[in-house]
Amino acid sequence: MEVLIQPTKQDACALGARWIARLLRAKPDAVLGLATGSTPVLLYQELIRLHREEGLDFKEVTTFNLDEYLGLAPTHAASYHQFMEENLFRHINIDEKKTHIPDGLTTDVPDTCRKYEEAILAAGGIDLQILGIGGDGHIGFNEPSSSLASRTRIKTLTERTRQDNAPFFDCAEDIPRHVLTMGVGTIMEAREIVLLAFGEAKAKTLADAVEGPVTASVPASILQFHQKATILVDEDGASQLKRAEYYHWVHSNKPAWQKV
Repeated sequence: MEVLIQPTKQDACALGARWIARLLRAKPDAVLGLATGSTPVLLYQELIRLHREEGLDFKEVTTFNLDEYLGLAPTHAASYHQFMEENLFRHINIDEKKTHIPDGLTTDVPDTCRKYEEAILAAGGIDLQILGIGGDGHIGFNEPSSSLASRTRIKTLTERTRQDNAPFFDCAEDIPRHVLTMGVGTIMEAREIVLLAFGEAKAKTLADAVEGPVTASVPASILQFHQKATILVDEDGASQLKRAEYYHWVHSNKPAWQKV
C-alpha cells in the first residue's frame, strides 16, 4: 500500500486522473472499475477535461461499476446508472455496450450477481479499480462485518450509510435498504486499486484502514494486503495518519520513473 498525500482533493483527483490516463495510453482497451458518490466526481471531471483537451480516448475501454441500489430503475434520478451518465459517460467517447452496472431491477439476485462476476472474468479482469471509503470503512457497499472474501451479492445497508446517501433522495422513506455490490474478494482481484479519501470526516476511518489491523470491522483495511493499492488523500483526510511525514518523504524521494 502506498499513501500519497496531496494538498487538496482537487490535487488528489488530478493525480488520480493522470494515473488512469497513463494506463489508457499504455493499454487502450483497459478495464476500469468505477465508483460513485461525491468522492470521485472531481476525478471524473478531470478525465472529461483530459478527453476534451488532450484527446484521452475511451472508445475501447470497458467499465464495471461497484454497485447499484436494489429496486431503482436505471432512469431513476438517484440510480448509479444516472450518476455515471451525468458525471462521466455522456461526456466521453465510451461505448455504452462496454459499460456495466448491476441491474437494480433484477428479479433473480443470485443469478444477476453470478453473471456480473462472469462478465468481469470474460473481460479479462479489472485493471484499475477506483474506490471511495465510507465513514465506517466500507468499500463498495461492503459494510462492516462483510466477509473479506465476499463476491458480488446483495447487501443490507446500515442506517448510517442510508443517511449518508439521504441527500440524493427526496425523503427518508425513498432511500433503499438493499444494494447489489461487488464483494471485497472481487475488488481485491483488480490488478491495481486507487482509493480516494478526502476531508476530516474521513480522517479517523482512513487511519484505521491504513495503519490499523486488518479486520472485517473496517473492510477497507483489507487493502493492506493488496499488491498495488494506492491511497490518494488530501491533507485534511490525512490528519490522523501517524506516519504522514514518512509518506510525504517516500513520495518526494521516488525515482523519476515511478512518478505519475
